[in-house]
Amino acid sequence: MAAPGTIMAPDKAPVRNVVQLIAALFAAAGAALCWAQVRSLVEVAPVTEGQPSTVSVVYDPPMMVLGLVLATAAGVLAIYGVAGLRRRAPQITLDTHTP
Repeated sequence: MAAPGTIMAPDKAPVRNVVQLIAALFAAAGAALCWAQVRSLVEVAPVTEGQPSTVSVVYDPPMMVLGLVLATAAGVLAIYGVAGLRRRAPQITLDTHTP
């Protein structure tokens, strides 16, 4: 990333925005994979003798946090990538004054 106050060469800027969009896709895929692995089923022992055992859902907090962080990073990178590409797009200007 360029230092604040410096101007990046015009031919390098779109490449950075495309890399940000690709990184956003990888972060989104990682978030989806993490979120798919967040929960698991465990067998719970019966409370009293003679009762059947039950199944409970257990959530993995670190995997949940990782999924949320990756989803946030994907959103931020996507916004920066799209905003950078739109900023570089040619602007349509009107030659005449329209009220």
